[in-house]
Amino acid sequence: MSSTTTKNFKLNNGVEMPAVGVGCWMGAVGEGDHVTQMVKTALELGYRHVDTAANYGDEESVGKALKETNVPRGEIFLTTKVDQKDHGSVKEAMATSLRKLGVSYVDLYLMHWPMAFDASGGTLQPEESPTFVETWVAMEKLLADGATKAIGVSNFSIKTLETLLAHPSVSIVPAVNQVELHPALPQHDLLAFCTSRGILLMGYAPVGKNKYAAGDTTIAAIARAHSSSVTGAQVLLSWGVQRGTAVIPKSVHEERLRENLQLVELSEEEMATLDAFHMKPGMHHSVCGFHSPDLGGSCFGWTYDQLGWDVVIGGIH
Repeated sequence: MSSTTTKNFKLNNGVEMPAVGVGCWMGAVGEGDHVTQMVKTALELGYRHVDTAANYGDEESVGKALKETNVPRGEIFLTTKVDQKDHGSVKEAMATSLRKLGVSYVDLYLMHWPMAFDASGGTLQPEESPTFVETWVAMEKLLADGATKAIGVSNFSIKTLETLLAHPSVSIVPAVNQVELHPALPQHDLLAFCTSRGILLMGYAPVGKNKYAAGDTTIAAIARAHSSSVTGAQVLLSWGVQRGTAVIPKSVHEERLRENLQLVELSEEEMATLDAFHMKPGMHHSVCGFHSPDLGGSCFGWTYDQLGWDVVIGGIH
């Protein structure tokens, strides 16, 4: 039987974050009232974590929802992210995000990607300034300013995290690392690494963009074992939370938003089956569209090796 989740994860600085949030990247439909209405509906249904980003172009729409909802600001965990073009102007970027969101602080501020863009939109290489270490040090100052309650990273690997944590100028361990995370890309090693260092792993695309939730026989069988009303998406989100990761599914449909907040208790056997899901032939891969064949396999101008991703062209393991 499913039940509405009220589970929180405690971050390494003591701040609590809801295990299930609503993601606000909506692609082609992510404009204006679409996002505003989605966030308002999600808050009415019981969501208390809203995840957006400067790069999504919808902070003002999220801000409108926050203004119009009856849910007090203090009950909402709000996440946004610094864009790659703003790595050299973190304080200013945060001020812009706060203005667009219509709030005095956010609960979590993430470095969206480790690579920075220059003024013309070109990608800076890892050794070029601002490096992600320099950007992180600038983000640390936002905590003292009260602009955010916690800071973290996104799309970081073990390699990039090790570089960050080993640098002498870094004094704060990221509270969160937000990455693509679903049974076809479980990132077991990254989860173990982050857990050992007190970094909470948060998964975007947690139902694999519905590539498996609706039709895969293994996932469907687990759902049926619980109830005829349990969906594959609920199974995948439950797996994510039970393994100790936060999840941020997204949908503009009220019924799916409601379902995504209803989790089931998976057995050890079911968890093991989903842990091994990526081992099925042809299954271990990313479902996201940001992969490029350039440079022998890359993402936003960094090679997979620079990113620390153990994948080949197309995001395939």
